[in-house]
Amino acid sequence: MKDLTARVAIVTGSSSGVGAATARLLASLGCNIVVNYNSNAEGGNQVAEECRAQGVECLVAGGSVAEDSVCQSIVAGAIEKWGRVDILVNNAGTTKFVDHADLDGLDSDDFQRIYAVNVIGNYQMIRAVNTHMQRQEEGGEVVNVASTAAITGIGSSVAYAASKGALITMTLSLARSLAPKLRINAVCPGFIEGDWLREGLGDEKYAESMAYQMANSVLGVVATPETVADAIIHFITGPQIVTGETLIVDGGRHLTQTPLTRR
Repeated sequence: MKDLTARVAIVTGSSSGVGAATARLLASLGCNIVVNYNSNAEGGNQVAEECRAQGVECLVAGGSVAEDSVCQSIVAGAIEKWGRVDILVNNAGTTKFVDHADLDGLDSDDFQRIYAVNVIGNYQMIRAVNTHMQRQEEGGEVVNVASTAAITGIGSSVAYAASKGALITMTLSLARSLAPKLRINAVCPGFIEGDWLREGLGDEKYAESMAYQMANSVLGVVATPETVADAIIHFITGPQIVTGETLIVDGGRHLTQTPLTRR
């Protein structure tokens, strides 16, 4: 297992959910952390305190990765403090909850907003760390957080599924072009238990959907922020020969995937 002691990791969108769980897990392995948030400053500061409590150093950086200046600033802060960046977890993401058959529920602004974070933001973050990782003897690790929506075409909206599909394609392209110094992989969570989906779906639909997903998962479970974080860490600390790969994290739900029947 790769030793992460005193390494430096940037985790975008890490004020809650998968990003927060990943930041805490990396900190437990001795990694110094940059916590990024867009609007949840309180959550970002709380996660940073939890990381520091594990004996590592931590920076908190606010702002949306849709803005290239924010991406550059996040990386510059890490370089100024530690002189290196070893790990980038591109977790920041956004969506709009719209039934896939409701074509009037999305417009070009929705697509551009979702792509700006889910695709362009990831690209900008990789571009910002690339120069520094290329110069480091051991290079660097990038993990993009995509979704099973990219593979199944099922998810919170057509725009979201399409953006995650683009993210997987970008993972392949950059894994090839930025090697051998950078290893770039992607995780594809399915339904993730937690506040993000609960707030997006509403309590009743969230409970219904989670029950449906669990009943139709071959392992009888759904993902949690912690299980997705485990998958992310696997790419970072596991076999160092792996790049350009996509790991589905959904309890085997994709093996039986069909849309939730409309009522």
